Amino acid sequence: MTVEVPSSTSVPEGIIDHLKGRIGRGELNPGDRLAPERQLAESLGVGRVSLREALRKLQEDGYLEVRRGKTGGTFVTDLDKPMAEWRKQMVARVGELDDITELRLAIETHAAALAAERRSDDDLKKLKAAITQQSQAANRGEFRQADSAFHEIIGGASGSVRLAQAARQARGEFFVPVEIGKYEDPVEADAQQHMAIYEAIRDGDAPRACQEMSRHINYTRTMLRRFVDGLMSNDPA
Repeated sequence: MTVEVPSSTSVPEGIIDHLKGRIGRGELNPGDRLAPERQLAESLGVGRVSLREALRKLQEDGYLEVRRGKTGGTFVTDLDKPMAEWRKQMVARVGELDDITELRLAIETHAAALAAERRSDDDLKKLKAAITQQSQAANRGEFRQADSAFHEIIGGASGSVRLAQAARQARGEFFVPVEIGKYEDPVEADAQQHMAIYEAIRDGDAPRACQEMSRHINYTRTMLRRFVDGLMSNDPA
């Protein structure tokens, strides 16, 4: 997957945003090991100098750590430092979750509606498999990966590359607090909501797919808002 870097952003910054997004979406979880430098640079379509600069910054910010030895490499940390920083930001920017939610609603409800109109049988099989994987997840990392896969498949099924990319970016921002906080994933509710979205897409019912996706995203906002309110009530400031 080549990193797409906006003209106003440097290559290292683009790599940082890309890897933070993967952590936010649950594609990379605490304890996960990144690919070796050369392989990672090739897969992202970037130079090794730019990659090293980005990885160094992510280490400084507490997202990554380097372990030495035969089983060493670059790993995702427990994310305690990013959590502390995010907590400060949430106190200062109370409306950020709502802002990101509105972005997700605008993008992903439309993607779900298009998926209902354009999905293939293969898309339906992949969606059903993602739901099964999520319900059978043995740990939080597997749960998040299956959750991310479900939404990625819908983006692909929409038939719009740009819409899928926008949805991926929005979800990366939205789920940062989930990944780095003491947040309990609503496993059963999430599975039920995903099934409702799947059934609407399967039935080719675009309005219902839009409605079910909206319900799902708003439910996640409610759960996160409770989590954030708890953080703020315990903040000594």
